Amino acid sequence: MWITAIIGMIIKFYSSSLSVILREKQKNGDPLGGPMYYMSLGIKRWGKPLAIWFSIAGLFGVLPAFTANQLSQTFMDVLKPNNYVIIGDLQWKFIIGILLSIASGFVIFGGLKSIVKVTSNLVPVMVALYFFMGLFMIFANFEEVIPTFRLIIFEAFNLKTAVTGGFWGLVILGVRRAVFSNESGVGNAPMYHGQSQSKNGTDEGLVAMLGPLLDTILVCTITGLVVIISGAYKVENLNGIVLTLEAFRRLFFGLGDILLLFMVFVFGISTLFTYSYYGVKCFGYLTKISWGKYYNYFYVVSIVFSALATVDIVVGIIDLSFALMCIPNMIAIIYLSAYVNMEMQKRKWLK
Repeated sequence: MWITAIIGMIIKFYSSSLSVILREKQKNGDPLGGPMYYMSLGIKRWGKPLAIWFSIAGLFGVLPAFTANQLSQTFMDVLKPNNYVIIGDLQWKFIIGILLSIASGFVIFGGLKSIVKVTSNLVPVMVALYFFMGLFMIFANFEEVIPTFRLIIFEAFNLKTAVTGGFWGLVILGVRRAVFSNESGVGNAPMYHGQSQSKNGTDEGLVAMLGPLLDTILVCTITGLVVIISGAYKVENLNGIVLTLEAFRRLFFGLGDILLLFMVFVFGISTLFTYSYYGVKCFGYLTKISWGKYYNYFYVVSIVFSALATVDIVVGIIDLSFALMCIPNMIAIIYLSAYVNMEMQKRKWLK
């Protein structure tokens, strides 16, 4: 994950720079950028087919499958509603999915705009709280930090694992999870950075590089250390957010899972809003810009089904969709990298 994050910083720099260098303008003057636009504008012959390929895969890759699933699973694990005999797990997940879809629908369709402001104000607070809790648990168990890093390094290069055939599986798993955390090469971030008012693409690219650094190297390292120090990874049948909840509960006075529940909810609900925007851009490119908003109806309904699905099915769908988005996007980034290099050389010469 660390190695993938370092490579991901380079990829995000180039992709987000291209989203500003090669973009269109709407009739009202607003910028319109993203992978589909730098593909079609920069690659004359086969850029359009790549852009269509990317946009179709994006319609499924940006669905709220993982976020809604993990939110519902978090509520189920912490609040333990399955203790009630009358309503089973599936019914509770359905209820949680309905509530999430309603809350998301109000914001996505333009209502209750104050929720967006509140969420925007809460996210930095939640990030600060997560760092405080994570660092507190690490320093409270400081004597375990060096053995934990030693375990990570030695297990990463475990020859026994390599001989038995599981080594490359772990490498691929680490790469997939790193890409999922910072989305480097997938193409989601350039759709957002392409709307920037920056005049120079490389300025936006430098900002985008912070994503993998903060998401994967910093946050995921803190999370990984907490999970290993707590010993929660040794418990069978714990996966995803449930594993992290158990680790936080063990190391933070038995209340860590409750606090993490609140943080996950804020992060998750804000992610639901953001991903709908990506889907609107993909659908708008495939049809008409003005038609992009109709994707939101499909998006909101999918939240309910995502809450009901198992985590393995959800992760499989996201992994496949991200791979199908990544292929045309990486081809375009490599092919068009000269545009970014030229801008860097030009700015260096101007200085």
